[in-house]
Amino acid sequence: MMSGKIYNMLFLCTGNSARSVMAEVLLNTLSKGRFKGYSAGSQPAGRVNPFTIELLEKNGHDTGGLRSKSWDEFAVLGAPHMDFVITVCDNAAGEVCPMWPGQPMSAHWGFEDPAAAEGSDEQKREKFLMVYHQIASRLKLFLSLPLETLDRMALHDRLKEIGKAPA
Repeated sequence: MMSGKIYNMLFLCTGNSARSVMAEVLLNTLSKGRFKGYSAGSQPAGRVNPFTIELLEKNGHDTGGLRSKSWDEFAVLGAPHMDFVITVCDNAAGEVCPMWPGQPMSAHWGFEDPAAAEGSDEQKREKFLMVYHQIASRLKLFLSLPLETLDRMALHDRLKEIGKAPA
């Protein structure tokens, strides 16, 4: 890994309305410019979940420009080159993904789907907040890695370990 490089990381989920969007926004905030986060889905919901938008805005994140989009957008000529591709839901992890140019490192970091939460709006907000903190925790582990000193195999192993870390 080269120092000074801005790395691109794509977060995949089925609907691209909650977890992957939170991961995109959190990476862009926490990495302080070292990474550019993106998100997409295999079957995009067509809109970002309103609870996702509410939570991100409440925590000071810019939500302008966020949208639910297909992972096909990132598998075409002219799409940003991805260094890392992370699935954040079990359904997307089991699907056949497009071929990503450049062979980015990939791993699975599963999180419970807050969009599937049942109960009152307040209970749903609690579930979204819990997943938001879990994603932030794993991203902080990732961002603490010494990318410049890890070889490709060691880095890939660490990516997979982070996915198994308590969420």
